[in-house]
Amino acid sequence: MLRLFVPLRRGRTAQLRYAAILDGQTVNLHAQLPPSAGLPDRAEVVVRRARRRYPSEARVHEGPSGEALVDAAILLGAEVGGVPVGTGRWRLRLKLYTGRRSRTLSLLLLEPPVPYEGPTKPMEASPVTGERHRLGRSVRGSARVVSTAARAAVEVTKVQLTHAGVIVDFRVFGTSVDGPRAEFVASGRRIEHAVEVLGPDRFRVGVPLGRMTPRGTRPEHWDIVLRDATGRSLRLGRRLHDVRNPLRVFAMRGLAITPQGHPPMIVQPRYTPAGNLRVTCTRMPEAG
Repeated sequence: MLRLFVPLRRGRTAQLRYAAILDGQTVNLHAQLPPSAGLPDRAEVVVRRARRRYPSEARVHEGPSGEALVDAAILLGAEVGGVPVGTGRWRLRLKLYTGRRSRTLSLLLLEPPVPYEGPTKPMEASPVTGERHRLGRSVRGSARVVSTAARAAVEVTKVQLTHAGVIVDFRVFGTSVDGPRAEFVASGRRIEHAVEVLGPDRFRVGVPLGRMTPRGTRPEHWDIVLRDATGRSLRLGRRLHDVRNPLRVFAMRGLAITPQGHPPMIVQPRYTPAGNLRVTCTRMPEAG
């Protein structure tokens, strides 16, 4: 269908030279207008679904060859002060104004966005809301935004490592938790620990290092899991980021800690390649 419609619509639509959502919540557009549109006084990109329509200002300017170009950056999500899109497919339309006249054009997406290579990548979700937005196109080639609700996840916001211990702050996305508690899980060991409520969907847990000392000379690796009254479990980690290697980029230093009544050990918080938070405890050699 695209092979049929796209050639027929080139002269009657605005063609997107660039379209991407890089930060998880902002649609960046750069389009060329058809010659019949001339150079409008101003323009808007309208995000619409059914009867809901949300206009955003766009910039009109002339290109190096005299062509009319339009640039726009559209913030998505009511929580961040942007367009209050909800779950579903949202059309993108370009409205042009010249004097008292107005004209509406489709935004033709010739090629879908291609992920770039490198140490970073486009954000897959909004870092504020966890909602997911991606650019797509209809069977006729018109650009649209496809939005989905945040996936249930526990996002680490801060790890504080001191000689007194480790404190982890985190927030919950895409779900609610009732009666939350933390579980520290290692091979053959499981420790339940209380969490402190900091605010709506925000929590803190102190890592119980006194109960996590290694039983032998080998390091012990502890994962942190949040459980609620229903028995559901979610692993703590970093999900809302744009790096390809969390282990390397979010590296944290290790620290020698001596829990009360226990021999000293090296504590090393880190993120696994999958983004899960893991605390490795290693007995210091001189501790025997």
